[in-house]
Amino acid sequence: MSSALTTRSMPAIVLACAALFQATGALAHDFWIEPATFTTPAGSTLPVTLRVGEDFNGTSQPFVPDWFVDFSVSSPDGREPVKGFVGDDPAAMLALKAPGLRLIGYHSARAFVDLEAARFDKYLQAEGLERIRELRRKRGEANANGREYYSRCAKSLVKVGDGSGAGFDRALGYPLELIPRANPYALVPGKSLPIVLQYMGKPLAGVLVIAFTADQPARRFQARTGADGLVTLPLDRAGRWLVKAVHMVEVPDSDKAADWESFWASLTFLVAGPG
Repeated sequence: MSSALTTRSMPAIVLACAALFQATGALAHDFWIEPATFTTPAGSTLPVTLRVGEDFNGTSQPFVPDWFVDFSVSSPDGREPVKGFVGDDPAAMLALKAPGLRLIGYHSARAFVDLEAARFDKYLQAEGLERIRELRRKRGEANANGREYYSRCAKSLVKVGDGSGAGFDRALGYPLELIPRANPYALVPGKSLPIVLQYMGKPLAGVLVIAFTADQPARRFQARTGADGLVTLPLDRAGRWLVKAVHMVEVPDSDKAADWESFWASLTFLVAGPG
């Protein structure tokens, strides 16, 4: 069975999952990569789930090649595509032979959503997109639907064995990308993690970055990137962290289908507690 199968050749159950995801993906905010564990011995096989939802709680997304532009894993030896069969859930089973850091990346295909005005405004407010809200107000578009293209740029950092070495700050070339400037696995609670947000390969200023842990999602860190695209995340507790940011731009007038395009970046990793 080839992993290059398209949605036309999916079994009915996978098609049902596809329809469900497309419906819920436009309603939920966050998209992230969730490995079964963030630290694992060399020589192990690691299940990796793609999730869509909120507050580190969401439904899984199966492996469907039509849904992504890139799904890859980077190691000290280089970068290779994640392989699988249509409908696999977890979406990946990674064979981790050698010690070192692994950076899992997922860049989704561009999708479209048409949101009723009040819902669109609420989402803009939640993600810190006041600039877009103000622009819509000035143009008299506050009561117009939000017609939007969107794509997801998710990353996850996993420690294999001792987890030493390079790779934590690797750029994957995604449109919007969160890049840590220190190895989270070399830090402990009480330390800080500098993270740079890049858009099209360049630092992006003024964007809201939100971070929280799986066990305390309501206790959030929020800060806007500086001129250098940098925010400094205080690692005030141990746990599975999710860092996210959203950037939105106008669509050219020549495109009559949508008015806006958003890019959603996320990064997951573990901060270990004492012992």
